[in-house]
This record gives sequence, structure tokens and C-alpha cells, in this order.
Amino acid sequence: MKQLTHFINGRHVEGQSGRFQDVYNPTLGEVVKQAPLATQAEVEAAISAAEAAFPSWSAQNPQKRARVMFRFKELVEREMDNLAALLSEEHGKVISDAKGDIQRGLEVIEFACGIPHLLKGDFTEGAGPGIDMYSMRQPLGVVAGITPFNFPAMIPMWMFGVAIACGNTFVCKPSEKDPSVPLRLAELFIEAGGPPGVLNLVIGDKIAVDTLLTDPRVPAISFVGSTNIASYVYATGAANGKRVQAMGGAKNHMIIMPDADLDQVADALIGAGYGSAGERCMAISVAVPVGEKTADALIDKLLPRVESLKVGPSNDPTSDYGPMVSAELLAKVRGYVDHGVSEGAKLLVDGRNFKLQGYENGYFMGGCLFDHVTPDMKIYKEEIFGPVLSVVRAKDFDEAVELPTKHMYGNGVAIYTRDGDAARDFASRVQVGMVGINVPIPVPLAYHSFGGWKRSAFGDTNQHGTEGVKFWTKVKTVTSRWPTGIRSGAEFSIPTMK
Repeated sequence: MKQLTHFINGRHVEGQSGRFQDVYNPTLGEVVKQAPLATQAEVEAAISAAEAAFPSWSAQNPQKRARVMFRFKELVEREMDNLAALLSEEHGKVISDAKGDIQRGLEVIEFACGIPHLLKGDFTEGAGPGIDMYSMRQPLGVVAGITPFNFPAMIPMWMFGVAIACGNTFVCKPSEKDPSVPLRLAELFIEAGGPPGVLNLVIGDKIAVDTLLTDPRVPAISFVGSTNIASYVYATGAANGKRVQAMGGAKNHMIIMPDADLDQVADALIGAGYGSAGERCMAISVAVPVGEKTADALIDKLLPRVESLKVGPSNDPTSDYGPMVSAELLAKVRGYVDHGVSEGAKLLVDGRNFKLQGYENGYFMGGCLFDHVTPDMKIYKEEIFGPVLSVVRAKDFDEAVELPTKHMYGNGVAIYTRDGDAARDFASRVQVGMVGINVPIPVPLAYHSFGGWKRSAFGDTNQHGTEGVKFWTKVKTVTSRWPTGIRSGAEFSIPTMK
């Protein structure tokens, strides 16, 4: 059995705790590796390595840091096929989706390559008599990221790409379910010319998380995962004086107006609802057709598409989606479907008992489609995180807008319509952080920012884009006057610009 390692100060370090997490191939339902679970001392060693590397790395000019990011980008592109295969093996995503995971992370690395421009401050000449004023953005020090299983390439790169380019050093705590891709990224960073200690990786569980949240040498932490843990991370980190951004769960709606092209809508729902087996925080899990006629027509379009979904091995290029990441998540999602049936929702397509010949031990689940779901049902209120789509019928546009607005989650939402006025009104009124207009998964590009509202995000700064630069830096403002401009005599009133 292959045992994985931590990656500290530029080298692989064997785990010392004696505790391991099994890493599965979900297509086969078999353990393929074991990941060490770090002790507090091992996490502290990674922090110490990052602390030692910080002075010299932060002193590098931004162009030199950008050149490392350029080389890192080239190496990841070179290794794309191998990384995608590795990601697919441990997570269960089909290869094309795994490559998309990596590519969306690389887009943030591309953004980080522009750090010399992004770190430019403001300057005012002659702010007062002989006085100039300017600001600069400086790194925070040792910072950390706690990343989820569902995007083992994208989200680590979202975090460490911007943080490191800004001059910080980084400790990454990836999911113990699929840590091999983050480990490989750390190796490639060293190959790209990144100094040892700038990017460190420790695999762990709550012990590792709590160490990062309480160690006073780590001033900022970014987290992506479930809402319950996000709330804990935010509260614990903030209580320990840290800057925290914690992205939580989601219940993303798609509003379908009567004038929408229902073939386009059905295709969009199939991809956004069932891609990656629904294991996306931006997956569309609720379809909201406006009007009974629209709802009936939508169901007619969706039924054959859901029934014909091809669920198969993650390495089969003809598979629409592969297995779920673990047996525990598979059982949890099946339990939600059971609950929906007991609550009275109409299960039109039932994928609970799907079995794939030759892969009977894999964590596969067929697509499920509910109709007549209501807002009081558990399957509507809670995030399912599986291949389950719920149809909630709205009688009119106002009711459709209220559904995502009143939901406790506010990550992403979409509207499909040909009416520009309705779309504009919807985008303005809906209380959700990311909005798609005829776009089913509105994940912003790297030079904008990613972040939800309400129980989908804790903290007031979003991921990547200029918001990411703000999160990973602090502002220093300098007021400068040289001796020839200084008037003689003491002044006892507060300085003003005369």
C-alpha cells in the first residue's frame, strides 16, 4: 500500500503520527493509498518552514515572484494529462471534468502572473505643502488554506497562487480524501524555482485544522467546504485574531421563464445539475419553472435526458459523470432521496439502486429527478451534494425571485430568459452572490472574484481577483515631507492640509 507524505520545506516528509486516512479509487471502491494525518507538531513544523522562508521571499521584487508563477503555469500545463488522471483516480471525476478543474485553477495562476501591476499602490503629489502621500500593499506573512475534496486542483491554486505572488508563504491543508494532486502541485512549484518553505503541504484532520486556526504565526486563513465547518473555521479563526474567509454550502436555483428555449434549458440543467455527480458548490440543484405550462414542458424535456445519462468509470471518455467520492457520501445522498420521497415529492427518475456491471463496488449513483418539491421540504432546504435535481414550481416571476432570495444559502443562481428587462430586474433584486443570465454555472473568471452571500460565505472578502489581493495583503500609507518643506516651531493642533 502506497503511503503518501507531507511536503515541508521543499521535500517530502513521512508522517509521524501513526494515524492514516485511506484514500480510495471510487470507481473500484478500493483503497489505493494511505494519507498520513498530521500531528500538531508536524503542522507547526510546516509553519516554521514558511516563517523562515518569508523574509527572503517577500523581499523578492514582484517581477521575480511572477516569473516563478509563469514557470509553474507552464509545468502544470505540461503535466495536464498526468494530473487529470491522478485527480480522476482519487476523486472520481471524468477526465474532461478533471482537466477543467485544473484549468480553472490555472486561470488564477495566470491572474497572479500579473502581480507587479496588481500590487501597485496609490500616489498623491502635493497632498499638502511639500507633502506627498502614497500607499503600498505588503504581504501578511505565513498564511494558510484549507481546501475541499471536490476541487483538489482548482481551489488550492485559487488560494496559494494569489497569496504567494503577493509575497506571503503558504501552508496548505488539502482534503485527506484526495491529496495526491495538491502534493504534485507542491512538487511542481519547487521545480518552477519556488524556494523551499514558500509552499508547504500537510495532510490532516481536525488536529491540523485547529493548529492552523490557533497558531499566532498564521494571520490569515482561507477555507472552502461545508457550511457547518465554514462557520466553525470562521468563528475559531476570528476568535484567535485572524483574517478569515470561509466559503460554505449552496443551494443554487435556476429560474426558467416562459419565453426561454427549453431545449437549451434542459441541456444546461443536465450539465450543471449532474456534472461531477453533483459534487460542486456551484451545481444547479433546484430548477424553478415559472408557470404550470412551463413546468410541464420542462419535465417533458428533462425526463428522457436524465434517464439516458451515462454513468460510468471516471477514465471512460464516454461517461457523463463518474462515481461519488466516497461510500459515506453515496449513502448520505441516497438518504436524502429517501427523505424526499417520504416528504411527498414526486420522484420521476430514481437512481438510488444504479449498479455498473464490472464495477459493482464503485460508488455510483444514477441521476435522480424530483418534481413538486416545496420550500418546506428537507431536500429543498439542505445541500444534497449529489446527482439530484429538484423542480420547484413557481406561479409567477415574483415568487421565483423570492425562492433563492429567502433561502439560507446564497452562493449562485441563474435565470434563463429572452427578456432583457426581466433578466436585469432579476440580477438586481435576487439576494445571491453570483448570478448567471443564460449561464448555468456563473463561476466568475479569475480577474473577477468568487463568493456567495448569507450562509454560503463567512467573512467579507471574496476569493481571487482583486478581492484576493486585498485579502492576502495589508495596506500601508505613507505621508512624506522632506526637511526643506518643514516650518519651524511646534504645532499643537491636529495636522491639516492647509
